[in-house]
Amino acid sequence: MPLLPDSLSAEQRGSLFMILAMAGFSLEDMLLKRVMAQVPVGEVLVLFGLGGMLVFAWMAQRQQQAIFAPGLFKPTLALRSLCEIAGRVFYALAIALTPLSSASAILQATPLVVAVGAVIFFHEKVGPRRWTAILIGFLGVLLILRPGFEGFEPASIFAVLGTLGFAGRDLGSRAAPPSMSNAQLGVYGFLMLIISGAVLLAITGGATVPDGPAFGQLLVAIGFGVLAYNSLSVAMRSGAISVVAPFRYTRLIFAMLLGMLVFAERPDGFTLLGNAIIVLSGLYTLYRSR
Repeated sequence: MPLLPDSLSAEQRGSLFMILAMAGFSLEDMLLKRVMAQVPVGEVLVLFGLGGMLVFAWMAQRQQQAIFAPGLFKPTLALRSLCEIAGRVFYALAIALTPLSSASAILQATPLVVAVGAVIFFHEKVGPRRWTAILIGFLGVLLILRPGFEGFEPASIFAVLGTLGFAGRDLGSRAAPPSMSNAQLGVYGFLMLIISGAVLLAITGGATVPDGPAFGQLLVAIGFGVLAYNSLSVAMRSGAISVVAPFRYTRLIFAMLLGMLVFAERPDGFTLLGNAIIVLSGLYTLYRSR
């Protein structure tokens, strides 16, 4: 039984899977944030990556697919893997060395970078109205985060490099051979997460043994992470990238709701207005794709 009706267009299907991916990533972030309070970030990434890789490997075997397909060594996937590592490592460094609001604001430029990449590498046609909707959605992000303008911080370059890495990862997912399944892409993606975590752990040190509650939350986070990563792969391989990518902005909305429910945060009027702008820009982008 299909997850979504067959009557949906490729853009509608991709957009819905992107929203599902952002919801899964938000739940994953919430749980990992709790675990990272007592376990080093690098170690969490290694354990999280190992769990996700094993799940996707099991899915690939269930589908009678080779876990390490020959396509892994093609230049496109090799570049995708490097971009995945760069995104994980540089963004983690940005969070550690710069204000989270500034790093998050830069990261939300990913849909713009992906849209530009879709025009350059896949020759997609993006009209002025769709560009306007993407830019308005990004302005909604800035309205929520309201990053300071006290002056440029050299360490902010890590967030820029992380954004480029994640954008390259997403474009690489689109360029992956159709013969490669989402399960196989998931194996490689979580393998890169293990490598990223190992790099950070080698720099920071301090490995420890998670207690029972932390280990349980890590297992649940792996489940949401697998769901999110698989949905992201489906989204980036469905419809026009310039239509699907802007729905990444919905991650902020899910994060706000989880903050209210779990951490008792209370968003102000600017935050609510920014979320409304993000939703409206995404709906307009989907409407223009019809």
